[in-house]
Amino acid sequence: MAGDKIRIASEGAYAPFNLITAEGELAGFDIDIAKALCAEMKAECDIVAQDWDGIIPGLKMRKYDAIIASLSVTPERSRVVAFTDHYYSNSLTFVTSKAGDFDPTNVKGKVIGAQRATIAGQYLEDNLADQVTVKLYDTQDNAYLDLASGRLDAILSDKLPAYDWLQSKDGAAFEFRGDKIDIDDKIAIAVRKRDKELKARFNAALKAILENGTYEKINAKYFPFSIY
Repeated sequence: MAGDKIRIASEGAYAPFNLITAEGELAGFDIDIAKALCAEMKAECDIVAQDWDGIIPGLKMRKYDAIIASLSVTPERSRVVAFTDHYYSNSLTFVTSKAGDFDPTNVKGKVIGAQRATIAGQYLEDNLADQVTVKLYDTQDNAYLDLASGRLDAILSDKLPAYDWLQSKDGAAFEFRGDKIDIDDKIAIAVRKRDKELKARFNAALKAILENGTYEKINAKYFPFSIY
């Protein structure tokens, strides 16, 4: 972190939270939150795209100073990075064809997909790998593609990005199936453990945008319900 310039990484492949526009720009909920926090901190910020698999290693290697990329707080990640207070909450859900007979209470023999290195992927491997064939994908979009093409019986996904996809033309023939899986998943900003001052600044800015209505306006741009 040079002076008051903060470099922030996001993924760019996890709509509506982070995506690359047709113009090649990063956009989405994560990006809007990042910009609002930077404005609150009066900091100059440079937001860059980073592939998911390398996003934490890149932080440790000082390629950037923070990650705002819908990163779940987990014990494993907390051993290598420091997390701020959460800026939204998440649960898991199955997504399947409206015309299909997929039953979340009887999944034996099914083929279920998820994005690699995510809470959803870990949940499948930890809880269902002895009953189903688990297929993991480098991006959420590729999991959607295989679901749409019939290669998967269902995907297990974070509920909020899946909600966004179901509103799209590609997702119109699909639906949530079964009860949501509440895993007390909190999404936060990651910084290096030694950057305690930066963590404190993010927390203060987050508190401010929650109190002054900025967060609520960003939330409403993407979802008709609170995701905090």
